[in-house]
Amino acid sequence: MTPKEQIREAFKRALLHTTKALSAQRDIEVAFGGEHAAVQGNTARIPLPARELDPLAAANARGEGDAAALRLAHHNPRAHQKLAPKGAEARAVFAALENARCESIGAIALKGVGDNLAASLEKTIADKGYERLSTNDTAPVADVAALLLRERLTGRPAPPSAAPIMENWRENLESRAGAALDALAAAADLDDQEAFAALARNFIRDLDLDDDDQGDENSEDESDGDEDEDSDREDGENDDDEGAADMPEDPGAGDSEDDDADISEEEMDGSFEDDDGAAENAKISSLRTNFEGDSGEAYKPYTTEFDEIADAAELCDAEELQRLRRTLDRQLENLHAVVARLANKLQRKLMAQQNRSWVFDLDEGVLDAARLARVIVDPMQPLSYKMEREQDFRDTVVTLLIDNSGSMRGRPITIAAICADILARTLERCGVKVEILGFTTRAWKGGQAREKWVEAGRPAKPGRLNDLRHVIYKSADAPWRRARTSLGLMMKEGLLKENIDGEALLWAHSRLLGRPEARRIMMVISDGAPVDDTTSSSNGGAYLERHLREVIHYIENRSPVELLAIGIGHDVTRYYRRALTIVDVEQLGGAMIDKLAELFDEDALRRSDRRSRGRAA
Repeated sequence: MTPKEQIREAFKRALLHTTKALSAQRDIEVAFGGEHAAVQGNTARIPLPARELDPLAAANARGEGDAAALRLAHHNPRAHQKLAPKGAEARAVFAALENARCESIGAIALKGVGDNLAASLEKTIADKGYERLSTNDTAPVADVAALLLRERLTGRPAPPSAAPIMENWRENLESRAGAALDALAAAADLDDQEAFAALARNFIRDLDLDDDDQGDENSEDESDGDEDEDSDREDGENDDDEGAADMPEDPGAGDSEDDDADISEEEMDGSFEDDDGAAENAKISSLRTNFEGDSGEAYKPYTTEFDEIADAAELCDAEELQRLRRTLDRQLENLHAVVARLANKLQRKLMAQQNRSWVFDLDEGVLDAARLARVIVDPMQPLSYKMEREQDFRDTVVTLLIDNSGSMRGRPITIAAICADILARTLERCGVKVEILGFTTRAWKGGQAREKWVEAGRPAKPGRLNDLRHVIYKSADAPWRRARTSLGLMMKEGLLKENIDGEALLWAHSRLLGRPEARRIMMVISDGAPVDDTTSSSNGGAYLERHLREVIHYIENRSPVELLAIGIGHDVTRYYRRALTIVDVEQLGGAMIDKLAELFDEDALRRSDRRSRGRAA
């Protein structure tokens, strides 16, 4: 072990012990992983320290550990869940204020902890790219609110990277809810979570974000229902909520009473979220269960004029795309060893099926130099020739179709991007072409298609009412080295919205049918059923799901494309014939590689059987 590695290992041990000590909890576990600190039950996960431990990187790592410890020491998940408001943006602000409360307790008591948290906060805000936001962009209310509260509680100014958002939106929030913020800062006992929550709700109410009295999905007036049922989702590109809370609230936030809800409590218990927004989106997704029945109409889009198929580079400027790729590379450090080991196993399997073989002792072909010794020993021996046997391994193309919906935000989409990156490199080395695609929508709550429908007088049974956004991260013919930067787009805030799976599968399927390869494989990675609440409310809750089932049935029974799926915390086996469901997103890399290995093994076995039958005949 090099001296640098020894220093890093010693720092990691110190970080583990410090986190445990500061948490004031006896039976806690601390593990490394993720981009930000996360807490689940009595387990904390903190980011792996950087390989180069300069003072800034060390302070940031300590800050993430301190944040997790303070969350364990001062946060009650059950109380938080009970006291939280309903709306998505309201919950994000509520979680951000609670996070600021926990961290401020430590920063006030211990100056060193305050310095560590400040370094971590500076990096978090800088990574969000807020310096590029203008007053025309959607305000990151949760982050600004938390920064204003931290200033009042700790006396520390907001980090320099937050200067643009504070300049643009400080006055707005202060004028609307400054008094409520002052009341929060003057709270007699910061350790009293319930009293603090009541004051936080007053602040949220002053911002007109609390929607407790709204959201009747079963309203008799369907037009009002469209607005109310989905009031959880705000329009903004900043619905990502990562800055709202670096650590998740109680996983019960994603619970649903319906047995078919996208993510159940038991499944959520086994995973970590990087933010409260992911759990909230799981809850929002389950709204589809409130819309009974189906219109019975054939699936159709209301209009396709606002749909979009775009290369990843078109959705983000080059500078930001490079920054997002660097963020993904930092995550890749933590998972590279595990996934790469599995990928190498797959590579060996594929290369074994592509081994060159020869037929010897022929009368014509390529001169066999290895057998020339026989001619020298006995000049009467004829020359020996050889010929390469035709390979049975077929040209193959693999499409990875990744769900880019809001509920994938955080750890799931990060790991999906990492696994796609490593798998693309591996298969490319084996001569297998890989296409990486993503699917989402351009807006929450229907976008321009819904607006056009409203202007037309809301005709009945309109069909799909959202604007599709299909993203090409890597085309099959593009080498990995040229497309690697594009995969960073999955880290972009505001990209992940709704998911309309049926049309995404048809799109990816049509691209595969146009390929010249003999074998075409499509792997779908998703964490939930199709969700677009505006479409469901106007056509029936089963409308999108029925279409997805029809598309899957068509591909599996009438298409040369081999279809398989991996569900993250969602049972995809009820949709797909060849499928696997995983509970923990950390299992994704192994699951992808194992399923592909199974497919190639099956193909090799079929070819072996054909050869055996041919020889027997």
